[in-house]
Amino acid sequence: MAQQTQPNIILIYVDDMGVGDASYTGGTVQATPNIDRMAAGGRVYEQFYTASPVCSPSRVAVTTGMYPLRWDINTFLSSRKHNRLCDQSDYLSTEAPTIAKTLQTVGYKTGHFGKWHMGGGRDVEAPSIGEYGFDEYVSTWESPNPDPALTSTNWIWGPDDTVKRWDRTSYFVDRTLAFLKKNKGTPCYVNLWPDDPHSPWVSGPAELDDKKKGYFDLANLKPVLEDLDVQIGRLLHGLRVLGLEANTLVLFTSDNGPAPSFERIRTNGLRGVKNSLYEGGISMPFIAYWPGRIAAGGVDTDSIVSAIDLFPTLSRLGGAELPPEVRFDGEDFGKSLLSGETHKRQEKLFWEYGRRNPRFSIPKLEDERSPVLAVRDGDWKCFSSFDGTELELYNLSTDPNETTNLAKENRELAERLQKEMLNWFEQNNESEI
Repeated sequence: MAQQTQPNIILIYVDDMGVGDASYTGGTVQATPNIDRMAAGGRVYEQFYTASPVCSPSRVAVTTGMYPLRWDINTFLSSRKHNRLCDQSDYLSTEAPTIAKTLQTVGYKTGHFGKWHMGGGRDVEAPSIGEYGFDEYVSTWESPNPDPALTSTNWIWGPDDTVKRWDRTSYFVDRTLAFLKKNKGTPCYVNLWPDDPHSPWVSGPAELDDKKKGYFDLANLKPVLEDLDVQIGRLLHGLRVLGLEANTLVLFTSDNGPAPSFERIRTNGLRGVKNSLYEGGISMPFIAYWPGRIAAGGVDTDSIVSAIDLFPTLSRLGGAELPPEVRFDGEDFGKSLLSGETHKRQEKLFWEYGRRNPRFSIPKLEDERSPVLAVRDGDWKCFSSFDGTELELYNLSTDPNETTNLAKENRELAERLQKEMLNWFEQNNESEI
């Protein structure tokens, strides 16, 4: 058998995890020794962004390498009525390029194990996960292919599920390791997408009697984070047992910020939560772990990278050419990953979320609610409303918690960035407000 030269790639994409939920960042919510060891053994990026502060569009962005509004998805996908009210499609089009499809062209076996939430569930008939380039898949209720072991009721989880809510991440890790073992010797790409630590937090059978009481308490979050960390440790141990560790790139990040933040404990003081474009809603933990290829102990404080960058980066690391007919929004930062050099971002990063109407989930606390548009340009981050009445400007190098609006003192810069945000939205939006 010829030696495998292309790396296995595992993208661990956890759900609603704030930067303060991992103790390697200095977070105090819960000790996460296995995630910390992964960080110490790999490279940490401190300025890594998701492309949306909520699940469905963030997953579309990481899957396609494009801003999600280009695929007409701007908030969490739900019923057809909800999706119409939010001016969005019911599911990600199968015409979209995906990392999985691209890596299949160069011989990769592909698997998706965990949450999908890019279409399916409720009253939506969506294409199978296989149509997006996955050879094998196991998913939850919010998908076109719900696993019966996880979906005894027509909701996110139920007390009669064969695989209990608190055992799901373990189940997804088991399926990932089984997939890698079955395809050993062939390069594999795997989405390991747990729905932890998304609420409701249920860590054992005793809590089922409480119904909703305590499901959203900080005390119940802690054991969920503890088990998530244990399962990450099981995954890394399993790679060693299979003899795959040296040829497997493991990436760890989250889809969006936490909800709630418990007075910003879960964001390490950053302003913003899930559904907010302030830093706490979009600035994510990010670890790249590849023993022998990525130097241990690296902490990148300068590179500005995004989930939209993963498509071009991972495709080229796997030896695949990007589809030439596609205009991607992301940048390849693979050289930075492997060399430890700073990635010099060529393009600004843009966001859109909220559209300021009751159909969108927005933070309850006024101070956490951001304007609907945002852009990151070097150290500067600017916000605007569609009508231009809201304009905020922050220098993240001196004010990472976004406390002091400098728009008046830097009017020319703020107005230039505001114009660029409005133009970006107009050029990329697939639906009318």
